[in-house]
Amino acid sequence: MPDLQFTATINGRKVARSAKPQQRLLDFIRDDLNLTGNKEGCGAGECGTCSVFVDGVLMKSCLLPVAKAHGATIETVEALAQTGELSVLQTAFHKAGASQCGYCIPGMVMAATAALRANPFADREEIKERLGGNICRCTGYQKIFDAVELARDVQNGRLPATALMETETEDAVIGKAVRRIDAPSKVSGRLRYAADMTMPGMLHVQVLRSPHAHARIVSIDMSAAEAMDGVEGVITCADVPGVDGFGVFVNDQPIMARGKVRYVGEAVAAVAAENPLVAARAVAAIKVVYDTLPAVFDPDDAMRAGAPALHDYAPDNITKHIPIRVGDVEKGFAESDLVVEETYSTQAIEHAYLEPEAGLAYVDHDGVVTIVSPDQNVTHHRHMLARIIAKPISKVRFIMSPVGGGFGGKEDMIYQGMLALLAMKTQRPVRLVFTREESIISTAKRHPSRTTLRMGLMKNGHIRALVMKMICDGGAYGLSTEGVMRKAAILAAGPYVIPNVRVDTYGIYTNNTPSGAFRSFGALQTAFATESHLDICAERLGLDPFHIRRINAMRDGAVTHTKAKLGSVSLTRALDALEKASGWEAGAPHSRGSTRRDLNRADIRPPCALGARFAQGGKQEAAE
Repeated sequence: MPDLQFTATINGRKVARSAKPQQRLLDFIRDDLNLTGNKEGCGAGECGTCSVFVDGVLMKSCLLPVAKAHGATIETVEALAQTGELSVLQTAFHKAGASQCGYCIPGMVMAATAALRANPFADREEIKERLGGNICRCTGYQKIFDAVELARDVQNGRLPATALMETETEDAVIGKAVRRIDAPSKVSGRLRYAADMTMPGMLHVQVLRSPHAHARIVSIDMSAAEAMDGVEGVITCADVPGVDGFGVFVNDQPIMARGKVRYVGEAVAAVAAENPLVAARAVAAIKVVYDTLPAVFDPDDAMRAGAPALHDYAPDNITKHIPIRVGDVEKGFAESDLVVEETYSTQAIEHAYLEPEAGLAYVDHDGVVTIVSPDQNVTHHRHMLARIIAKPISKVRFIMSPVGGGFGGKEDMIYQGMLALLAMKTQRPVRLVFTREESIISTAKRHPSRTTLRMGLMKNGHIRALVMKMICDGGAYGLSTEGVMRKAAILAAGPYVIPNVRVDTYGIYTNNTPSGAFRSFGALQTAFATESHLDICAERLGLDPFHIRRINAMRDGAVTHTKAKLGSVSLTRALDALEKASGWEAGAPHSRGSTRRDLNRADIRPPCALGARFAQGGKQEAAE
């Protein structure tokens, strides 16, 4: 299709350029005009990171074909601070500490600007609704709402402009509100994340991924892709010059599938081309012949005799088993008045950081292979990559770009190795930007778990014995599984004094997407089981849930079941604060729902439909 002739007024300037017919407004603004303040977080109009004004209306630019914006007046986040001075709203975001990773913040600032333009006197509830089309994964939103309220009051004269000034602090800053030094670049959209970075002569990377959960690779024919105009490099595992394998605890994962694929979405080949469209067409032209193999998707099935083995070194598919033994659990159960056994399950959870994975790689003038990416483990990855590409450590450099949300999910070297190989092969800079779909299908999730917990207690609530067996789905590769199993075993008994403990945690290989690090990894799976179990036990014994926790709680100087001596333990103080703040209705937890007096309080915000809380012009209006 021929190019489009596109004209518009963008940030006060007339723009007349040709545009590709497949481009969205987001692509044109970012790629053609290099206005990278608005981001792509989802590509589906859900997250709001790409928000811009089109003829004064807040819109998601990832959903708008560039042709439909022809002749429009468009404002991006850069328009709010064109002279370099932050707007009142942006300054309020800085003052209130409303930005953390910052990836969502330009879109959030645009949505907040729209909210105050629509109603300069919007209250907090209306602000919440009007910002409902924008997602933040870091902040919890409260500081964002604080910032919008502060900007509202300064603009309306309720507060002086000095309210935006930095609060003076004494020499000590701990416990004080101190502004983040990186906030101005985040609220203005000037901060460049990996997907925002470009270099002269840069190539674009696309990846061919496995459609099978488990299959032997019979052959890969790249000839058609390599012959395409604009294709500069195609790689597979055959291009690895060194020892192929990476991981956090065990180096079991190749840069690209070697010999066989082990999960749907695993990288098989990668292409570097002059533009993303050519790269995508080249990927589609690669022909791979697979011989499908039996797959296993449940960790219990994976441990059974005769189950398909994913890795030769682990014929039983056990990545890691952590056993802990303290005291005599059978004696503890015999002494107990009540023994309760239940099984608890947790599911795989997507990190859903707003910034999809991206990276830029190049070989510099001294032959140093350089990787720029939001990498949460650069030192470890540098050493692994040096071994993989057979270069001395002095010839490998990792630069951590701003991380647009990670939560542990960007700890693994999933794609940096491919970038290094393509930069070496083409001797040009290369960049890979994941789609949200690629991010979901190919990167690590929180470990799904199945925990059987047996607990023996006295009538007064004292715990005498605990047996916990946790089986976690580690997916196709080891990644952080060993660490997760260790952490789960260490925290299995919770913050409670239990004299007799038997714990077994197992990380198991399956043909599912790999599992990896995720905030408090291992702790949440065990805490869910232990705390749920205590609630059940409290109900069976007729005890208040706070009481059963207090009588078993560790105190200062306690020794855990892993022999760690604790100097200071704040659990009882935390329980006191929680009980008071929640307005807890004391007693055994026999009542449910609306019968409880500690629910439906004035300070608890009930759920509602988006936009149902405010009206504009006498009618209900949904948020943009």
